[in-house]
Amino acid sequence: MGDDLLPMIRDALGDDRVTTREASERLDHLFGYRCPDDLAKTLSKYRRTGRIKGEISMERGGWIWWIDDECIQEDSE
Repeated sequence: MGDDLLPMIRDALGDDRVTTREASERLDHLFGYRCPDDLAKTLSKYRRTGRIKGEISMERGGWIWWIDDECIQEDSE
């Protein structure tokens, strides 16, 4: 996982809480990028390091992902 992917993911997520599928669609639409490995694995790696947030949503049927001020602060340290 290269850190060069993180800015694209952050742009794709924006200020929204999106599902893994929505994140994938946004990455494809905005950048023509399809994650070479499973996107959920990549997002989970960033979640574990505090660079993005994620949680399981029963209402939306899977993981949802977002960026908040804590994530941005974590990345700047």
